[in-house]
Amino acid sequence: MKIKIIGKELKVTEAINDYVEKKLDRIDKYFENAEADVTLKTEKNVQTAEICVMANGEKYRAVTEDKDMYASIDKDIDILEGQIRKIKTKKEKMMKDSSIKTMEVDTNPISDISNEIIKTSYYEIKPITPEDAVLELQAHPTHNFLTFINVETGKVNVIHKLKDGRNYGLVEPEA
Repeated sequence: MKIKIIGKELKVTEAINDYVEKKLDRIDKYFENAEADVTLKTEKNVQTAEICVMANGEKYRAVTEDKDMYASIDKDIDILEGQIRKIKTKKEKMMKDSSIKTMEVDTNPISDISNEIIKTSYYEIKPITPEDAVLELQAHPTHNFLTFINVETGKVNVIHKLKDGRNYGLVEPEA
């Protein structure tokens, strides 16, 4: 991290310089290539620290005042770290949301399979009359057909809904 420390009405001592560099290591771990401008100034008995960090096209800034310069620097670092975490979390969430939105979903995953039995359903065949089969099919509006044993003939029949939605067809084997 490139660090530039400026003192206004304050001589930047080696101790303050080392302290700022040590504290900015907490910020440096979030970025590969960052620059920091630190401005320290004294007005009467108030010590002000302003830290600007530029990284990845983003600018983070914190300004605090305290009676102690070291405390002011600590507060700035805490503020900057909070800003960085907040923006990083927001970006990660946006990336996650956008990747979910743009993810292509194959609506017909078995479209390239043809002429194969891909689903088998098992159910009980009851001996009933064709009229009872119609009533049974009406009781299940999501079903399109019903296989049953015709009581009158003893053979397997299929009752199905016709395309008009009001009438039914009966499939009955010959002989």
